[in-house]
Amino acid sequence: MDAKKRILVAGGAGFLGSHLCERLLQEGHEVICVDNLFTGGLNNLRSFIKHISFTFMEKDICESFDLKVDYICNFACPASPPHYQKDPVKTVKTNVLGSLNMLDLAQRQKATIIQASTSEVYGDPQMHPQQEKYWGYVNPIGLRSCYDEGKRCAETLCFDYHRQYGLSIKVIRIFNTFGPRMHPNDGRVISNFIVQALQNLPITLYGDGMQTRSFCYVDDLIDAIISMMKTQACQTGPINLGNPLEYTIREIAELIIKLTSSQSKIIYYPLPQDDPKQRCPDIALARSLLNWQPQVYLEEGLFKTIQYFDKVLQTKKILSLS
Repeated sequence: MDAKKRILVAGGAGFLGSHLCERLLQEGHEVICVDNLFTGGLNNLRSFIKHISFTFMEKDICESFDLKVDYICNFACPASPPHYQKDPVKTVKTNVLGSLNMLDLAQRQKATIIQASTSEVYGDPQMHPQQEKYWGYVNPIGLRSCYDEGKRCAETLCFDYHRQYGLSIKVIRIFNTFGPRMHPNDGRVISNFIVQALQNLPITLYGDGMQTRSFCYVDDLIDAIISMMKTQACQTGPINLGNPLEYTIREIAELIIKLTSSQSKIIYYPLPQDDPKQRCPDIALARSLLNWQPQVYLEEGLFKTIQYFDKVLQTKKILSLS
C-alpha cells in the first residue's frame, strides 16, 4: 500500500465509506467509489468529488461488473436497523451476493479485498468484552438476522475464497462508530439523540437505558482501517476495531443533553427484539498487530458530531422556509 493503488470502495457514498474515500485520496491513491445511493448520498462526497483521482459510479454490487483495481474495500450495506430492516431480503443479497461479486472481482484482478464486517456477528454476546475467537450468540431467524447473519456469511465467503483460491483478504469487525456524515434518520443511538436534543424533542430510550455500548469516533476508525490495509502483521483478520470504553445508553443520552444545552426529557420504550445488552470490543489484537488504539475522547467526538448535525438541521430549516 506504499505505492499508489487503484482502490474500489463499495458503499463509498455512505458514512464510513465516504470518510475512507477521502483518506485514501489524501494518501495519494486513485479511488473509485461505487454506491447505489440507497442510504449513501452524493452530499457526503462533495468535498472531494472533483478530485482528479476520484471517480463516482452509481452501481449496485448485487450486479456483477468489471473494473481494473488493485484493492477492494467492501463497505456496501446499510448498517442501522431501520435501514437494513426496511428491505431485509435486499440486505441479505447485498451481504451475500454482493460480497460474492466483490470476491469474484478481487479474484479476477488478483486484488486484495478488505471486508467491512461488524460487531453484530457476536449477536447478544455471552462473552464480555468480545474477543475475535468468540463465535457469537445470534438469532438466525430474528428481525436483525438479515444483517447479523448476512455479515457472518460474508466473513465465511471471504475465508473460503482465501483457503480455496488463495485470495488476499482482510476482515475487520467494526463496532459502533459515530461522527459527521451520519444519516440524520439512521435510527442509531448517537444520531437519534443528537437530532432530538438539538430540537428539544423527547430523547427516546429503549429498555431501561442500562444496556451498554462503546463508541468510536470516525477518524480513529479510519486510522485503524488504513493501518489494516498497510500491515502484513495481520494478514486476514478478523480483527475488532472500536473503542473499548463502555457507557450505558442512558449515560450517552444525559451527556448529549448536557453538551447541547437541550431542554429534552428522556422517555422510555420497550427494548426491540434481540437488541444486545452489552457490546464492547476487546482490541488487544488491534493494539499489538496494528499498533492502534482510539485517540479521540467521547466528549470531543460528540462535540464535532453535534456541530455537524446542527448545520444539517439549520440547512433543512432554511430550505423549508424558502
